[in-house]
Amino acid sequence: MAVIYRDEHLVAVHKPAGLLVHRSGLDAHELDTAVERLRHQWEGSPPAFLAPAHRLDKGTSGVLVFALHSDAARQLAAAFESQAMRKRYLALVRGWPEAQTRVDHPLARDPELPSSGQPQLQACTRFTRLARVEWPYASDARHPGSRHAVLLAQPEQGRRHQIRRHLKHIAHPILGDATHGKGPLNRVWAQWVGMSRLWLHAWQLQLPHPDDGHLLTLTAEPGPEWQGLATRGDWQEPLDLSPARLVAG
Repeated sequence: MAVIYRDEHLVAVHKPAGLLVHRSGLDAHELDTAVERLRHQWEGSPPAFLAPAHRLDKGTSGVLVFALHSDAARQLAAAFESQAMRKRYLALVRGWPEAQTRVDHPLARDPELPSSGQPQLQACTRFTRLARVEWPYASDARHPGSRHAVLLAQPEQGRRHQIRRHLKHIAHPILGDATHGKGPLNRVWAQWVGMSRLWLHAWQLQLPHPDDGHLLTLTAEPGPEWQGLATRGDWQEPLDLSPARLVAG
């Protein structure tokens, strides 16, 4: 697991898709986690304190931050709670959304429970369409091909599954999303591309450093599977995942 940044207060890694952040009742038999991998690969004695500062879903790849002492954990938790950070994700979705979309739609606290009766929490996500493509496989008998788009997603809060739920809300679910996506589409897509994963990547996180507050920018470049998309299908807009393009988005 690649280390992106490390000092005496925090460490940031590039978490691969399919890896739990820590042991969880959601997958009680899974022992391979980002926490355990980081401990095992640490040079010298691993730190006594190693706490995730935020969450990434098991299927999501990208930037993951750990605090290395309790004060750093408190400072980072406060930064995430106050939304004093900027997050950028890549998402591969069904259909062709508008070039710019702002979804301001409250979400229930727990996406795994019925929404009725739960508090509805403010949630806003901005989406920028980076590229559109039509691929020569059919997930619907009415159409000979399938249209998809790569989006830059910038959530203003950190609600659980916020990006995934907002994209479902506007009928552009993420490919490979077994919870909020379309099962038949996911199965046909995975067979066609030869890979099964949630196509959501935490590309960049900017946050105040817990020691002195300076802005820290942490970036996990998209893996080769993302770059490989550019070689498939008829792209209506070129797929450009360079840092300059993603920051501009």
